[in-house]
Amino acid sequence: MHEITLLINIVVALVVAFIGGVIARRIGLPTIVGYLLAGIIIGPFTPGFVGDTETIGQLAELGVIFLMFGVGLHFSLDDLWKVRSVAIPGAVGRMILTILLGLGFSRLWGWAVTSGVMIGLAISIASTVVLLRNLTDNGLLNTPPGKAAIGWVIVEDLATVLILVLLPTLANTSERFDWTGLGVTLLKAAGFVLVAYFVGKRLIPWILLRIAHTRSRELFILAVLAIALGIALGAAELFGVSLALGAFIAGVVVNESPLSHQVGADILPFQEAFAVLFFVSIGMLVNPGYIFNNITTILAFTALIVFGKAFVTIFMGFLLPWPARTTLVLAAVLSQIGEFSFILGQEGLALGLLDRDQYSLILAGSLLSITINPLIMRLTTPTERWLQKTPSVWKMLDRHRPASTSANEAVEGHVVIVGYGRVGRHIINLLGQMSIPHLVIDLDAERIEELNRRGVPSLYGDASNSEVLTHAGLERARALVVAGPNEAASELVVAAARDLSPELPIVARATTEEGIQHLAQLGAQDVIHPELEGGLEIVRHTLLKLGFPPQEIFRYTDAVRHDHYDAQINTEDEHRLLHDLIHASERIEITWLRLEEDNPLIGKTIAQADLRARTGASVVAIMRTGQLVANPKSLTRFEAGDRVGFIGDAEQIEAVENLLKETDSANAGVEWET
Repeated sequence: MHEITLLINIVVALVVAFIGGVIARRIGLPTIVGYLLAGIIIGPFTPGFVGDTETIGQLAELGVIFLMFGVGLHFSLDDLWKVRSVAIPGAVGRMILTILLGLGFSRLWGWAVTSGVMIGLAISIASTVVLLRNLTDNGLLNTPPGKAAIGWVIVEDLATVLILVLLPTLANTSERFDWTGLGVTLLKAAGFVLVAYFVGKRLIPWILLRIAHTRSRELFILAVLAIALGIALGAAELFGVSLALGAFIAGVVVNESPLSHQVGADILPFQEAFAVLFFVSIGMLVNPGYIFNNITTILAFTALIVFGKAFVTIFMGFLLPWPARTTLVLAAVLSQIGEFSFILGQEGLALGLLDRDQYSLILAGSLLSITINPLIMRLTTPTERWLQKTPSVWKMLDRHRPASTSANEAVEGHVVIVGYGRVGRHIINLLGQMSIPHLVIDLDAERIEELNRRGVPSLYGDASNSEVLTHAGLERARALVVAGPNEAASELVVAAARDLSPELPIVARATTEEGIQHLAQLGAQDVIHPELEGGLEIVRHTLLKLGFPPQEIFRYTDAVRHDHYDAQINTEDEHRLLHDLIHASERIEITWLRLEEDNPLIGKTIAQADLRARTGASVVAIMRTGQLVANPKSLTRFEAGDRVGFIGDAEQIEAVENLLKETDSANAGVEWET
């Protein structure tokens, strides 16, 4: 089995990671915790199967490349500039203060200054993956605090890239600082950035467009992989910079292409899969025995990460004019470390700046801080309310503007729409015209920005795969409309919504006939299949043209919908309604007559006209000035402009027509509509 060692390691790592991720989500923890625990289980320090650390470590390098490529692909100077007043001074200031905290912590244990600096660097950088997940799950991603947090981690990520570039040069200094080596490293990095950006900015978008015109999905994905991996490897081999920097710049360059969103969608599965292997490889380096023997040190280190970083953030909030809610959200969501701390730790270990125990401390602190972070996030609102009870403290912290409320707190008695595609857009436009409050959930960032510009309350996130649905206020909503085209995702949304609000009316969109039944069983009262609905509409128009009564047609089509579009006439209601429809079409005709000013019926009551006795036809309705008078009373007088509805068989309707023609032979004054 030696020849398939790589395959065995990949399969075992992914299977164990999957199980760990599912368990973590079930108990309300980030999936990263499950992946790290999976690595511990198959690592060399635990009994049972032992994965090949070197093999999985090499695969993890791909995870680093794809992670950094994804960061570059979504990097935007415009977004960073919008939150610059918070992100830039906050990220830079807190990194400096946190490095000093880490250095002080390490000196208590007698570690070298270089090790202390590396520890400080590692704990100063929050996990982008964990941050995005927590913001999404708490409905904060498209709010001002959420945008500030994203800008903050962008600054930290850029600082990490710069540190990774400079670290080899700084680590190789002996007694004298090698300014020449530092200068050469910076020149190489600058040269690579300039060449990749200015050449790649023109070449790579052109290549992607040409490949897109071939209409080959495989070639397009292959081109994206070649660009990401080729630029990263070229950066390392030709310019001597890190794979991480190369991948980041590759993402920035590809972001200039109009196809960048498609690139992001195609690269996401690779990014997720190899990122999982990256986290598993990190977990394999964790020694449970070390954690057990050094539990006091690890708990103190974790407290430094969770509470020390939060304290520094709040301290800066008192110094800088930030909104109080933004400060509290930043303090909570950034109080953890993750993937970039691992990358820095690995680099420090390779350069001899950290020993294995110190690296294990970083891993253990990361594992605990990621586990605790969702709980810390849930404390932001209670903490905000508690601080507001002390006006003097609250005034010092909230010196910029009142705390902003999230989208779900601003609406009540609303309609929740999941999906802002073509169907969702029509629904939202209609609800807006009718002044019915509504809230939209969508996973497309551009659509969320469009909704924000329109002033429509919205939540960014995947309603089927996160806790964002819990922040949509379903318990206060009037209805839920699941309008997305992904039927599997719609089923998850309907099931979750029914658990959250058992009495909530749910309208869902189906794309298959099997999905109609599934969605109905999960709790959707009304399931709409666009294609079958179009068929019903064709049936309705056809029957109208054939002269069947509209009311009977509507009753029949509603029965078909209620039977989930079953094409077979197999329910008692459908048999009865079809019989009524046929019977009505054979015996009854409905005719509408418009009465002009010189019609002899004008001024007479229905009783005086005595039309039923004279013709057998009955007056069943009058349409007057846009208002329908159904089953008018015998004392109702006819007026000019009335549209009078008569019901009867063909002979009776013909008798009405003849009677009116006889009484108004000089000037008919009657407009016939059937």
